[in-house]
This record gives sequence, C-alpha cells and structure tokens, in this order.
Amino acid sequence: MILVLNLIFVFLVMFMSAYLARHYIFTLTALYHQKGQPHHTPNDTAYQPTVSVLIPARNEEKVIRRILQRMTELTYPKEKLEVIVIDDASTDQTSEIAEEFAKEHECIKVVHRSPEDGGKGKPAALNHGLKYVTREIVCCFDADYYPQRDILEKLTVCFKDPKVGAVQGRVTVLNEPNTLVTRLVALERTGGYRVDQFARDNLGLIPQFGGTVGGFRRSLIESLGGWDANMLAEDTDLTFKVYLAGYKVRYVNDAECYEEAVENWRSYWRQRSRWAKGHMQCAFRHLWPLVKSKNLWLREKVDGFLLLNVYFVPIVVGLAWVLGATLVLIHPPSWIKILWATIPISVYSSVGNFAPFFEVGIGAYLDGRKRIYWLIPLLLLTFMFNMLICSKALIDLCVSKITGRRQHAWAKTLHNGRGNCYLDERQGDVPRDLPLFS
Repeated sequence: MILVLNLIFVFLVMFMSAYLARHYIFTLTALYHQKGQPHHTPNDTAYQPTVSVLIPARNEEKVIRRILQRMTELTYPKEKLEVIVIDDASTDQTSEIAEEFAKEHECIKVVHRSPEDGGKGKPAALNHGLKYVTREIVCCFDADYYPQRDILEKLTVCFKDPKVGAVQGRVTVLNEPNTLVTRLVALERTGGYRVDQFARDNLGLIPQFGGTVGGFRRSLIESLGGWDANMLAEDTDLTFKVYLAGYKVRYVNDAECYEEAVENWRSYWRQRSRWAKGHMQCAFRHLWPLVKSKNLWLREKVDGFLLLNVYFVPIVVGLAWVLGATLVLIHPPSWIKILWATIPISVYSSVGNFAPFFEVGIGAYLDGRKRIYWLIPLLLLTFMFNMLICSKALIDLCVSKITGRRQHAWAKTLHNGRGNCYLDERQGDVPRDLPLFS
C-alpha cells in the first residue's frame, strides 16, 4: 500500500513539474523577445479585409455606451466595417442605448433576441448574431471592453496568411485600482498574456482564443457550426476546433483592449467556476481527438494537452499536499521528504493559467510596471481559492454526468461601469495610472 501511495505521489509531482518546465520556457522566450513580437506574417497595414464586429450584450446599460462610442472612433475604414450589437433579451436600457447609436451611425446595427430565446448564454447570442454577418472576418468584443482605435488593423493583418483561422489580442484590466481582487486579476492578465500567450505564439504552439478581443474567418466559423451553446468555455472549444480543422491561432501582443474585471470574491468565484467547468468540458471533448489528429505537430499536441488540463492542476496540487503530508507522517524514505518539501516552492510555478509568480514578475518588468511587484505573493490567495473552485467544478461535472442533468448553467458576469472613471476625459483613450497603449 505504501509503495502504491509513493508511486501516485511521484506521478503527481511529475505532472506538476511539466507545468513548471513549461512556465520557465515561456518566461525565457518572453525575455528573449522583449524588444517586440516577431511577426510570422507580413506586417502590411494595406491588407484590410471587410470586418463584422459582434458585441453580445445582456443588461449592460452601464457599459454599452462606452464600447459603442469607441466603435464609432475606430480608424478602420467604415465602408469595410459593420458593428452588430446582439441585445440578448435585456430588461434594462441596453436596447435603447444601442438603438440610439444605430440611428446615428450607419455601420452599427442592433439585433434583438426575444425573452423566450434570449438569456441562455454568450455562445447562443453569438450564434444569433452570426446570422446577420456579411463580412469576411468576424471579430468579437464583450460589452465591457474598451479597445484601441486601431485594433482591427492589428488583428486583421494576420489573416493575410491563409493558414491563420483565428487571432487573439491582449486583454488588460481597466478598473485595476478599485479593489484587491481587481489588482490580482490584473496580475493574472499580465502573466497570462504578456508572457504565456506571447510565448506560445512565438514558439509555434497553441495560442488560445479568449472569447473576446479577437476574430475568426467567417467561412471557418460557419463550417465549424458556430459556437457550441452547451459549452461554458466556448472560446477554448473553438480554439481546438480551429486547430483540429488544420488552421492556426495567432496572438498579437500590441493589439490591446481594456476590460472591466470582477471586483469581489463572490463574482470571482462565479466567473472562474464557469471557466473551470467549461475548460474541463473541453478537456473531456478534445483530448483524444488532439492525440489522434494529423493536423498538429508533436509540440502543439504537448502544449494542447497541458492547456486542456490546466484547470485540473490546482486539484493535483491539493492532492499532492495531502498525500505528501500522509507519507511524511508514515515515516517515508528521505527522497519522499525532499519531493514533498519542493511542492510549496513550486506552487506558484505550476498553477497553469493562474499566473505563476515569475511569469507575472517578468510580464510586469516587460511592461515597465515595477510597483506591482509587492502584490505577487498575494497570488497565493487566488491559487488557494482556485483549488476550491476547480474541485467543486469537477464534482459538479461528475454529478451532472452521472445523473444526466445539466447542472452547469451560464453565469453572467455583472458589470457596474466603475471603470469609466479611469478613462481620460480629454482623450477617452488612455487610462490614468495604468499601462498605456497607443
């Protein structure tokens, strides 16, 4: 029995070590290319395909005006642009505000979902909006986002490469100074995008489409059947569908967009629970097709495997803690004590997309934001929180599978518009006291 427990513990440590090595490689890659992102596609701004922007919105009256105003300020040629607002059966003033902009700007149109059909989640809303798309490239922005004026030029240039099926831009936090939670989310975003996504793109691995601040070829997304309304992480699901179909996803680090992050632990729990369940759904669906696929290189399969399993890592760390403590109490060999002692040290390093400390540290360094270093140790709070979130998510999915009942309903993130105060009143572009974008 002791031998079996020792073998299980060693396996858990090896699993975490794979993520440890992964993050070291990503960090070194970001440092090596710190002067800028080498583009694998021609940086030709003259290439400007027609673009449809989808903005799903359900009860977003506090933030919808901000992004629609920004849509009117985009530098992309208006004759090549259409903006489609999907009013997902809103019960507040979202519809009225969107219609006001549609009356004043020809490129903006509003489509409405009935109370019977609406409110079933972002994927369903996007599928409804896709019916009205008439342009080559489909870009998506959540209602609480605030992009650069020239973001479409930066995103669409990648589609000059016919192998590129989707493109993802960088997400940063608009309301970072509001609470401790928003500051910690900002840290996660720094490590996750400036280092993690950046490195995956440069190493030819699998950059992940994040569901917003990005785009797809219209022909591809239609051939894939649109977004799967049964998936809580429709973005991750679509990422792997793109690769399995023989296309690639590109990440553009200088295509930046601000988001309004959740401000309290309850909202954080709701949002991350949905992400965890959705990501686990994707793992169950795509792991075997990923292994069998002839459209991916070996390095892409390895990265895809680690990416799909990233929300299981907090659970694995928790199990390793418990099992390691048990083995130490049972008087194990000295090598077990050594392995067990390394687990707390590697916790930050093996937490997948929950921003390990050196990725955050290097990301902050590359962004020139040294003042946020003191917050890095507090990431242990979010990691411990995510242990509970991921464990409950796995239990919920197992119960749902056994009982046959759909227990994982879409939980919408609420936005209060408090991020507006960080927008410069003169330019409406550069948030004060936050990293600047062009």
